[in-house]
Amino acid sequence: MAGWRLTIGSSPAFTFVLTMGVVNLFGDMTYEGGAAMNGQFMATLGAGAAIVSITAGVGEFLGYALRSVSGYIADRTGRYWLITFIGYGINLFAVPAMALAGNWQIAALLILAERIGRALRKPTVEAMLSYTTGKHGRGWVYGVNTALDETGATLGPLVIALVLFLNGDYRTGYALLLISCVLAAAALIVARINFPVPARLEEGETAPASEFDRSYWLYMTGAACFAAGLMSYELIAYHLVTARIVSENWTPVFLAFSTGCGVIASLVLGKLYDRARLPTLLVAVALSALFTPFAFLGGFTAVLIGMVFWGIGYATQDTLLKAVVANVLPEGKRNLAFGLFYAGYGVGWLTGSIVAGLLYEQSRGALIAFAVIAQLASLPLFVIAKRQEPRSR
Repeated sequence: MAGWRLTIGSSPAFTFVLTMGVVNLFGDMTYEGGAAMNGQFMATLGAGAAIVSITAGVGEFLGYALRSVSGYIADRTGRYWLITFIGYGINLFAVPAMALAGNWQIAALLILAERIGRALRKPTVEAMLSYTTGKHGRGWVYGVNTALDETGATLGPLVIALVLFLNGDYRTGYALLLISCVLAAAALIVARINFPVPARLEEGETAPASEFDRSYWLYMTGAACFAAGLMSYELIAYHLVTARIVSENWTPVFLAFSTGCGVIASLVLGKLYDRARLPTLLVAVALSALFTPFAFLGGFTAVLIGMVFWGIGYATQDTLLKAVVANVLPEGKRNLAFGLFYAGYGVGWLTGSIVAGLLYEQSRGALIAFAVIAQLASLPLFVIAKRQEPRSR
């Protein structure tokens, strides 16, 4: 096993960040490749817009709500690597299993299983990464990790687009993603061998709070509002195809384009966050709120512009909100803190997905108004939360 050990540069902490980033690169390549097809695939099996959106919303809700459970168990048992492996196993292999789905009900169950697996492993991964933030900065650590997984999220849909352009079908695309599943699992094994106890990477104060305080709960509430207006790609893809803005072959390309923008946004926002926390967060949320009008009111070019803002929204979710949590972590409850925070986020996501799915068929204007107002409502909550933080932070 010693032969597997590696160190990039002079920082084992950053090596761990990069190693887990590679895991997430192949992981995102898998399930974002699947996400590029899920909405259209379910439509071919007979599902309508409401079913597609609600399935995605319930999946995201479970993917966030169950994080509090896995986080609590991880803190109580200390078996964070075991929980991480179980979570990745379910999260990854549910995607190629979609190739075997014979109806939309089975497809929906597999989508839910993938999100549940993600819920199990997310708090433990974010908590393990938090031990590296004392040396490298919260924004930069989560920005680099997100940039790597967003790189995978860009490559996955491009692979699927290539399959579709070569006249392959959705089932072939799902089956092909088994390759990235195996690569993600292999990278995770390397991470476990090289860093069996990530807590040893800690330098300085990386869990600054003594308990869950008011700022933590305000940040959670603001994040839930933000989530309510950030809809899943399943509904976006459904809109692109049914509104005849693009053909089915182009929907993975739109997702790849957006996540590519998210790679750049994650690195830029992560670096800026370490210098100016609150202004960076507020500007990112305001830009994200511009997505819905462009995506649901315009044609090809407008949707393309909207996908840039959608990429910024996901960079905000995956980089800035993680950094926000890391800034109010209570020592000894890191896993629970991340899990509980994203449980609240999941409530917002579920609410938004249900409303969006129902409004889509009734009034596009009402859908847009709801999404924009929900995201902008998070701004004052983030401002108040920052003011509630103890000055020592």
